[in-house]
Amino acid sequence: MHAVPMKQIPLALALDEPPRLDNLIAGANRVALAHVQQALQQGDLPGTPTYLWGDKGSGKTHYLRAIRTALQEQGMAFGWLDAQTTRVPEFDMQWQAVLLDDVDLFDAARQHTAFNWFVNAMTPAEGPPRWVVAAGALPVADLPVREDLRTRLGWGQVFGLQPLSDADVAQALRQAAQQRGLVLGDGLLAYMQTRFARSTGSLMALLERLDAYALQTRRPLTIALFRQMLNEETTETH
Repeated sequence: MHAVPMKQIPLALALDEPPRLDNLIAGANRVALAHVQQALQQGDLPGTPTYLWGDKGSGKTHYLRAIRTALQEQGMAFGWLDAQTTRVPEFDMQWQAVLLDDVDLFDAARQHTAFNWFVNAMTPAEGPPRWVVAAGALPVADLPVREDLRTRLGWGQVFGLQPLSDADVAQALRQAAQQRGLVLGDGLLAYMQTRFARSTGSLMALLERLDAYALQTRRPLTIALFRQMLNEETTETH
């Protein structure tokens, strides 16, 4: 059996379960989380925009997807636009919110759509203003988008998100494991955090893979099982 190299390995798989606000570890982002939770709990969504920004791993997309899940569960219609969206609908007056992810990556066409959605949401032909929630990797002043869109994204609440600390990531992993009925020992947890890419999403995806492998082999989660899984995956790719 070959040894697994001790290096940072990026893993970018998505969890089956959609992100949710009620199991999100806020870390240093408690004010941003409280703002979003209050907005979704007060009955009527805010009529002013919210902008979340931060480096990769800060959780901004997680926040937006968790908001999307909450809106879906409350039966609210909304528009979603990100840098990968291919089929872009016209603004719908039935929407109660507009969610814009990765705005710093929007091309000219998406910037045009985002501006159109923003104007229709803030000054609709009928009904109250809709909630616009946007996320990007840069503060508003540095966004490489058209000026009329950039300035509007900064009209409301702006939150700079910080990546989770190692302790916060560990708490998130333990919580995710517990929800899956798994026992994630301190040794395995430390092994995962020190040898693999430390973004929460990557580690959560790794936990999902390990869970599936443990079910397949009918063995508990251990470092030995973890190494066996990686060795088998390495063999399959060569």
